[in-house]
Amino acid sequence: MFKTIGNTIRWIGQHFMGMLFLLIAFVVLMPSGTTQIKTANLQEIKLSGPILSAENILKEIKSAQNNKNIKGVLLNVDSPGGSVPPSIEIAYAIKELKTHKPVIAYASGTMASGSYYSSIYANKIIANPGAIIGSIGVIMESANIEELMHRLGVKTQIVKQGTYKEAGTPTREWTPQERKELETLTKDTYELFVSDVAKARGLKVEKAKIYADAHIFSAKRAKEAGLIDEIGVISKAKMNLIELAKIKKPEWKKKDKLESFVEKLTAKSIMQLHTYFYGLKATL
Repeated sequence: MFKTIGNTIRWIGQHFMGMLFLLIAFVVLMPSGTTQIKTANLQEIKLSGPILSAENILKEIKSAQNNKNIKGVLLNVDSPGGSVPPSIEIAYAIKELKTHKPVIAYASGTMASGSYYSSIYANKIIANPGAIIGSIGVIMESANIEELMHRLGVKTQIVKQGTYKEAGTPTREWTPQERKELETLTKDTYELFVSDVAKARGLKVEKAKIYADAHIFSAKRAKEAGLIDEIGVISKAKMNLIELAKIKKPEWKKKDKLESFVEKLTAKSIMQLHTYFYGLKATL
């Protein structure tokens, strides 16, 4: 009998990971008590974590745009920002989506820098009373590990063509010419950011020091600066969307459990990678 028990314990130990995977898959894929039978007419799209790529959210936006049953979209934002190009891609995708159906952007946590850029073309921006808004600015940074390399006895060898090919290198202090080149790049990006915000929000570029300049606002101050339209919780944002979409019987699109599970897992992984790896690039 003890031999049988021992074999059983040994078998469980050998197959534990497989059993755990099957258990997770069962929980994720198990159908909920109620199945969505009614056709969805509203959709929530989440923009969470650092913006490193726009690929997945652009697919969601395009899908919502092409779905004739979807009459309105809620963009739920909780992101500190990220890379410039994907932030702009999302902003212009929302701008295009708005020509087909109403879009409400809701700041559920942080709507700053690149994530604010992504939201500017929504019909309305509504922020949670405790949300952080703004940080309209651009940053480019890199560590200077020259002294560390010297202590370790490590030297770099470089062959290059182009005066500014080493601009931003972490292996030494930047030259005045390199710094000026990078400052020009960040200035151009900042001016584009401010210009788009001003156009989208009906603000004046010459007053950018008030609402831009990387100021970080509470929801109250963001409203005073003209960066958001209203302050309220998510139920208020949803009611605003229902009214704009002229929906009498709202039915929100539900994601299947596997999709939601993978999305959460991916967002967490991206956040961890962003924490450990930070290269030289213009970041909103």
